Amino acid sequence: MRPIIKKENVKPLLETRFLNVYDLQYEEGKHYFDASRKPLEQLTAIKSDEEFLNATPDAVTCVVVLKVSDLTSTNSTSDHGAEPLLLLTKEYRYPTGQFLLSPPAGLLDAEDLSCAEPLLSAARREILEETGISLKESDTLKVINPLLFSTPGMTDESNGLALAVVSLDNLDDLTQEGAVGSECFDGFCLLTKAQALDILKNGRDADGRFYSVYTWAALMYFVTDMWQ
Repeated sequence: MRPIIKKENVKPLLETRFLNVYDLQYEEGKHYFDASRKPLEQLTAIKSDEEFLNATPDAVTCVVVLKVSDLTSTNSTSDHGAEPLLLLTKEYRYPTGQFLLSPPAGLLDAEDLSCAEPLLSAARREILEETGISLKESDTLKVINPLLFSTPGMTDESNGLALAVVSLDNLDDLTQEGAVGSECFDGFCLLTKAQALDILKNGRDADGRFYSVYTWAALMYFVTDMWQ
C-alpha cells in the first residue's frame, strides 16, 4: 500500500513567486522534500487517484518535424533535399550555464487551461514564439504523451509531449525574435534522421555538449519514425 500524504502533513519550507519547497511527512517522523512550482493546494502528492489520472502538465515540449519544399534559403546551412528535418533550438539553460540543444517548450498559461485542449494550445503558442512558425490547418498538431514527470525523486514538475508536423515553402521565416522573459536563444539546429541518430549514439550534440532528457525523447521519436 502506498503512503497517503495528507494536506495537513505538508509543511511549506520555502515559498517564492517561481518555486516552492515542501516537507512531505508521509509517516510519523518521516519526511520527504519536494520542489514544486505549485501552491500547496495543487501539489501532486496530495491528489486523489481520480485527480492524479486527470491532471494537466505544467509545461509542454514540442517535437517539431519540418517538410520543406525549398532548402536553398538563407536560413538553411545545407541541402537535405526533401528529407524531413527535426527542428531543435539552441537555448540557454541557466542552471547549466550553457546553450543546450532543446525542443521548443514552455509552461502552460492560465489561458491554455481554459481551452478544450490545453496542451495543444500551449504548443501552438510556444512554437510560434520560439520558431516563428504559425501552424496551419493542414499541419499536424497532436498529443504524443499527456504527462511525463521530469525527476519525481525531487519535484512533481511535469511536461506533456506534443507533435507538430509542418509543411513550409522555405526556411526564411524561422526566427527566435518572439522569445519572452528570460528566454535566450542562439539559433536553430535542423537534423536529418542520420544526424539525429549520431547525436543519440554519441550522447552529445555536434558541439560536444550534453542535452536534456526531453531532447533525447524528441530525437528518439523522430528517428523511430513514430511521428509518421
